[in-house]
Amino acid sequence: MSTSRDFLCEVIDLARDNVRKGGRPFGAVLVKDGAVIATGVNEIHMTQDPTTHAELQAIRAASRALGSPRLDGCVIYASGHPCPMCLSAMYLTGIREVTYAYSNEDGEPYGLSTAAIYAELAKPLAEQSLKATHLPLRAGAEGDLYQMWRDAASAPLDGSGSGRSA
Repeated sequence: MSTSRDFLCEVIDLARDNVRKGGRPFGAVLVKDGAVIATGVNEIHMTQDPTTHAELQAIRAASRALGSPRLDGCVIYASGHPCPMCLSAMYLTGIREVTYAYSNEDGEPYGLSTAAIYAELAKPLAEQSLKATHLPLRAGAEGDLYQMWRDAASAPLDGSGSGRSA
């Protein structure tokens, strides 16, 4: 059975290979019950998509492999300290354990730390540098959007395509 150290070695190998291919030094392995379900590397250099972090790539692949957006019981191993986006995705998918090799302090001299983003997010929303405006617009001609979603999610499929399958 593999240990945390074994999984971190695999992650570092993924990250090194990614650097050799022109990418950033980030890799991730997602494990369930001691078995690797998915891996990922940072693909921003190839996709120009700032959300293609290694952890998110592994989460996407694991969700496809398991056929579920929920990854309860999974553990993620990452080469670097997860950024707030990746950490949030872990919470949203039910992942409750992460182990990483390099800290934000390790990454700071290389411009690879997300400590400043964590500090910004720790402030109340009104004090953050990102302007966030709440402009309630809930009901339209078709009613409340959230209520529409709940109704659609609980409606049995009636053959007309207007409901959900049971």
